[in-house]
Amino acid sequence: MIKFLDLQKTNARYSAELKQAAAEVIDRGWFLLGERVKTFEQQFCDYTGAKYTVACANGLDALRLILRAYIESGFMQANDEIIVPANTYIATILAITDNHLKPVLVEPDIQTYNLDISQVEQVVTSKTKAIMPVHLYGRICWSAEFEAIARKYGLKIVEDNAQAIGAYHFYDDGTRKRTGNLGDAAGNSFYPGKNLGALGDSGAVTTGDDSLAEAVRAIANYGSHQKYVNKYQGLNSRMDEIQAAFLSVKLKYLDDENEIRRKIAAFYLENIKNEKIILPQQPEHAESHVQHLFAVRTKERDKLQTYLAQNDIQTLIHYPIPPHKQECYAEWNRLSFPITEQIHNEVLSLPMSPAMTEAEVEKVVRIINTF
Repeated sequence: MIKFLDLQKTNARYSAELKQAAAEVIDRGWFLLGERVKTFEQQFCDYTGAKYTVACANGLDALRLILRAYIESGFMQANDEIIVPANTYIATILAITDNHLKPVLVEPDIQTYNLDISQVEQVVTSKTKAIMPVHLYGRICWSAEFEAIARKYGLKIVEDNAQAIGAYHFYDDGTRKRTGNLGDAAGNSFYPGKNLGALGDSGAVTTGDDSLAEAVRAIANYGSHQKYVNKYQGLNSRMDEIQAAFLSVKLKYLDDENEIRRKIAAFYLENIKNEKIILPQQPEHAESHVQHLFAVRTKERDKLQTYLAQNDIQTLIHYPIPPHKQECYAEWNRLSFPITEQIHNEVLSLPMSPAMTEAEVEKVVRIINTF
């Protein structure tokens, strides 16, 4: 069986370092808000280029904390609007509604699956306070036009960087910056299946905003900068020392593993030859995509998935039901976002892992080409 993502095999590559890191945390006897978290926060700042990293419990909380901090600062208030792609994992939307803010859903570009930036300005109102682009599947969602819209209307840009840690945006002058350091703040996820995955839930906020970072750090720790002194009605959203230790190990290998993913994607793109399969469009710069997922589309998605399973190839659907069709957002169920719905009805993610062998990649291609 070719697994969609073989985490056991992936982590086996540095299992000795992970076990040593765990032993050191256990032997030290300090499990929260310690040196391991501080070390990883600095390492992640160095990696992304962001001024601040605030570690937290998961990627959803990272986004929740950013929006909550903007509310505490007075920049946002209940019922303010956040522009967000309709085509995303539901966590992006949950972070907004959990803060009593209003998501304004915008269709994706059918070529990139990311937010269609050309449609953003037409939905800006006096209540709009931020745009939340999602670097979906590992492909960066950014442009000069996007930044210009935010400046024109005084909007914050909050990146959902759950899937694209390590990707670069290339500017016209030849410079480049990583995701997580493009907007005013970013929510990062270290869910185990991510390119940089912990061995459990973990996340982080990255930002260059001094006051935002300070507020996020306090809100995530019961609203407290000082023990038993609570400035905010906060949350408990902290990264464990042991997860920080694991992430410090795995961060060293991230760029190399992202490059392996790009090579697998390039092989898929070059060799999958089936008129029923629509391959994902690639950005101009290879480094603008970390290939978290390799998602193809076909009108015969269910048949293809069954066929691949019969040939011992595991696939997943990211995602079968769009947010506006979920039961928890019943008030949106009659809304129509045809491009989003088409993607969710047709998309299928092929195996993608830095631990895949050449033979496995070749088999995936061979079986798809006989579908």
